[in-house]
Amino acid sequence: MNITTQEFLEIQDIKEGVLILKNNNIRGVLMVSSMNFALKSDDEQNAIIYSFQSFLNSLDFSCQIIIQSRKINITPYLDSIKNLEEKQDNELLKAQTGSYREFIKELVQGDSIMTKNFYVVVPYSLVEIFGVGGVTKQFNFLNLFSKDKAKIQQFKDDDFEKSKNQLWQRMEFLAMGLKRCGLDVIPLTTPELIELFWQKPKS
Repeated sequence: MNITTQEFLEIQDIKEGVLILKNNNIRGVLMVSSMNFALKSDDEQNAIIYSFQSFLNSLDFSCQIIIQSRKINITPYLDSIKNLEEKQDNELLKAQTGSYREFIKELVQGDSIMTKNFYVVVPYSLVEIFGVGGVTKQFNFLNLFSKDKAKIQQFKDDDFEKSKNQLWQRMEFLAMGLKRCGLDVIPLTTPELIELFWQKPKS
């Protein structure tokens, strides 16, 4: 019996930029920029800390902050520099390009070059919109935790729209709070979510 990685993910579907879990709870994902905090002045650092503290205190729901680290294969970049070096007609520029390539090669030798992406996962559950009794009526409660795909009950369109709208309101609230801290925030679309969870990172 072949088991794929997808079997271990608690994701039933991705629709309109929303993750639908196997228990029919939903999630939205925001991609957040980074900042070089150490380069800020003391006043700027204090302002950022105060803004972030106020942002956290304003939340009346949970969220998850995820830092994703991926190793970068720098070989294609070095190859492109080498090709550029070989095409140079000016001997001085050719020598400088070669020196730059060797500098980068020595710089990364023995060390892994990593890229980091920052995400905030925003949750919304069935209980919040239907209540405990409503969830029991809308869905077979035991089937919400079933691993059997045949038993997993699908969202009705109206229920999905209600839940999605509530989730988007939370995501907008989070985005506004993070922007006040000087960060850029974008919600991930369906193709971007698929790439995040299922596609291998590009070299």
